Amino acid sequence: MKCSWLSISAAFRDRKDSEFAHTCRSQRFLKFHNQIGFSAFFLIFSLFFYLSGCGHRHIPLPLLPPSTPVRELPATQHPYEVNGHVYYPLPSAEGFVEEGYASWYGKKFHGRPTASGEPYNMYAITAAHRTLPMNTYVRVLNLENGREVVTRISDRGPFAKKRIIDLSYGAGRKLGLIGPGTAKVRIEALGEVRLGAGKPAVFKSHPDFRRGKFYIQIGAFLKPDNAYALRRKMTRYYKNVVVFRQPRGDQTFYRVQVFAATEYNTAKDFETRLESSGFPEAFVVAR
Repeated sequence: MKCSWLSISAAFRDRKDSEFAHTCRSQRFLKFHNQIGFSAFFLIFSLFFYLSGCGHRHIPLPLLPPSTPVRELPATQHPYEVNGHVYYPLPSAEGFVEEGYASWYGKKFHGRPTASGEPYNMYAITAAHRTLPMNTYVRVLNLENGREVVTRISDRGPFAKKRIIDLSYGAGRKLGLIGPGTAKVRIEALGEVRLGAGKPAVFKSHPDFRRGKFYIQIGAFLKPDNAYALRRKMTRYYKNVVVFRQPRGDQTFYRVQVFAATEYNTAKDFETRLESSGFPEAFVVAR
């Protein structure tokens, strides 16, 4: 019996030891499994951020196209106002031809700054024009005596109606204007030049300025009601009549303009028709 009891006891002990060993192994396995799982998670998490960081370093973002710099217009090419009229300098002198009356200016303005910034020299061969680009060379033909001169535009003017060019004393003398004061002329643009010390004149190429949108301004008002009343009246005869609102300092002008043509010479003809229709101060503007 003793042996049997000892045998039973030993078997029970072995079973306990076996269960204890199995429990310890299970706990160690679970602990190892947890450690492996956390390590794997940490490794995957770290790898994700590493790859994300690599992605940002190696995959460049799409580049925006470089912005095109806007070329500033020279000050002499900006619209300007004289006696309530706004003048729009032409973008180019190419192909420009005009007929009208020429005048001259002399001693009173000698030495004063011109619109181009250079001092006026009455003895130089220069001229003033309302809209031609500065440093445009033009041939001026006196239609009354056949004389002609080639001169350079360096100033703005004249601002008297019917006059198209104001010549320096030197240019006016060559055309025979000094005595009569004015004469009917034909002017033809030869081209524009870049002036530089010690460098020859270089003619610039331009698109044809004669094509565009040309309007005839027939009135300017401070009261919008007056401008719109004229617009309503003119729309009976012309399809495209607009009121152009233009702030000037602490005032706002409402300018009534009638679409003329897409070609400059046609617009000038339309200007003449409007002048004879009761708008003597009508003039061409370019949009």
